[in-house]
Amino acid sequence: MTSPLPLLAPFALDFVQRGLIGGSLVAVLCGVVGTWVVIRGMAFLGEALAHGMLPGVALATVSGLPVLAGGALSAIAMSLGIGALQRRAKLSYDTSIGLLFVSMLALGVIVISHSGSFATDATAILFGDILAITESDLMLLAAAAAVGVIVATICHRSFVALALDTRIASVLGLRPRVAQAALVGLVTLAVVASYQAVGSMLVVGLLLAPAVAAGHWTTRIPSRMLLACLFGIAAVFFGLLASWYLATAAGASVAAAAILLAGLSWAARSALNGIRPSAHAAVPALSR
Repeated sequence: MTSPLPLLAPFALDFVQRGLIGGSLVAVLCGVVGTWVVIRGMAFLGEALAHGMLPGVALATVSGLPVLAGGALSAIAMSLGIGALQRRAKLSYDTSIGLLFVSMLALGVIVISHSGSFATDATAILFGDILAITESDLMLLAAAAAVGVIVATICHRSFVALALDTRIASVLGLRPRVAQAALVGLVTLAVVASYQAVGSMLVVGLLLAPAVAAGHWTTRIPSRMLLACLFGIAAVFFGLLASWYLATAAGASVAAAAILLAGLSWAARSALNGIRPSAHAAVPALSR
């Protein structure tokens, strides 16, 4: 099957189509979760979890076990560790994240450096391989996206109250600690699911940039999520297209496209904000 538009010819290939579909599923999940990450200021947690996957992925690769399972266990262990440090050691949230972030990253580098033939695998770990997505991966991504959307929908009131004030959440009986745990769980799910597409180094770009781009056009959370999903899907589409014609890494191209779209969104919003006052100012000038 060939594309009617020569520019879109790469999408006639099966592996590119799988990359587009898989990347779009990741974009939907990251759009929903990333909106809350931006609202709650949890970007550091997303970055830490992305790197916190490294030792689990490395150990799974060396041992011949499923890589995604190793990364998921590592990210979950880090999430639980952050909560334990806050409760037991009485450390602040960012301090707990910082300590575990460095520890997990160091452990991952130690495992990688100890392996003699890890260069190619390390590249895939850090930057992903969206064009290697299989049909079974698509099923897992679809399930992850569905779970993310369902949890975000069920916990919407709790997340809103948590974003406003934890005391309000407590008064309303919305259990802010449970809501925070659910939100951390969603971030963990998004990071783990995005690993195949863009790798641990670039996952935060896809998690944050579409949500930031959407934030320039709406303040309502549901519409911001929808716009973030659309921006993310557009980033996957244009990133894959750029990767094909410029011979660049697909995962990095998708992440770069997401950042570029966020910049263009800001520029367009700023331009519109500049035009509107000028138009209003011209009205009294013409009536004199």
